[in-house]
Amino acid sequence: MRILRKKLSKYDAPQRAMQAGIYPYFREIESDQDTVVTIKGKKVLMFGSNSYLGLTNHPKIKEAAKKAIDKYGTGCAGSRFLNGTLDIHIELEDRLAKLVGKAGALCFSTGFQVNLGVVSVLTGRRDHLILDELDHASIIEGSRLSFSRVLKFKHNDMRSLESKLKICTPESLKLIVVDGIFSMEGDIIKLPELVNLSEKYNATIMLDDAHSIGVLGRNGAGTADHFGLTDKVDLIMGTFSKSLASLGGFIASDAEIINFIKHNSRSLIFSASITPASAATVLAALDIMESEPERIQHLWDLTGYALKGFRDAGFDTGNSESPIIPLFIRDNIKALQLTQMLLADGIFVNPVVSPAVPKEDCLIRYSLMATHTMAQVEESIEKITKAARGLEILVQ
Repeated sequence: MRILRKKLSKYDAPQRAMQAGIYPYFREIESDQDTVVTIKGKKVLMFGSNSYLGLTNHPKIKEAAKKAIDKYGTGCAGSRFLNGTLDIHIELEDRLAKLVGKAGALCFSTGFQVNLGVVSVLTGRRDHLILDELDHASIIEGSRLSFSRVLKFKHNDMRSLESKLKICTPESLKLIVVDGIFSMEGDIIKLPELVNLSEKYNATIMLDDAHSIGVLGRNGAGTADHFGLTDKVDLIMGTFSKSLASLGGFIASDAEIINFIKHNSRSLIFSASITPASAATVLAALDIMESEPERIQHLWDLTGYALKGFRDAGFDTGNSESPIIPLFIRDNIKALQLTQMLLADGIFVNPVVSPAVPKEDCLIRYSLMATHTMAQVEESIEKITKAARGLEILVQ
């Protein structure tokens, strides 16, 4: 243990950032996850949340959780494989399959575990996993557990994807795994072009819709529905911790694929199932999402307003076309300084710096909720612009 402590004590990057007054992580929130949160007794506008539909504090959501606890208790005390399957889990899986247009669905304890347990188990030694270079970390981790050959193509670049497909063994299983909306960049996968390539090279598509469920498609059904290509996508993954106001994740596909995953995915078989309250809150969130389409429309109205505001102010927002808006700073220290300045001025945003991204791509991740008002968005743009000019990130 002393050797381990000595080795790890050399890691002092967080401490150095704290001493410089620019450490931006593990900020303690003392209230619910809403458009305004409380930090150290101070009200702060929240633009760093993934609660795209703003449902985490909805009274129907909270009531559903309370009723589930009263009926089922607080946990299942086991995995889905053994004693941890409840009727409410089956009900939820049926609803999710219907939402995304697939024959079946399977719930996992977290979205990370979905990708870990699905990506790692579907392909074998003679097969290929083909990933966008900016896929979520959970997809990358899943690929590392696979015995397949892993190929990465340039971000959202279909020519690069085709170059990888060309070198695959024709008879091998080729699984293309991509995000629907990319979690930091905010752009949407070029799914029509990807589908064309998958058909040309006989490849299978898995779509990570963690940031797309509740945002894209009819009633928030996701990226494949948005493009009208549900029948062309083989597997659709989603999470509950974003638009659906809970914790967990799911994979949806045809019956044969779900059957295989159910009996072979280690992160499902060897993890406790999602709590009854988590399942109930997702069901309630689905009800709200499907009955209140105006929430999604308002989210997109806010998105258009914010994107125009930031671009007019001179910010580089990359190729974002979603409620996730990257403000490229391209300087680690200034990104951290800007984050702290904004928090002091009542605006919560998230910095994304190296090594998470290359230093030249570091950014502030600004994200919207359907419960934000135009006035709140306008205030945030004004304050972010003012602070960025003060740091000479923007030239006046």
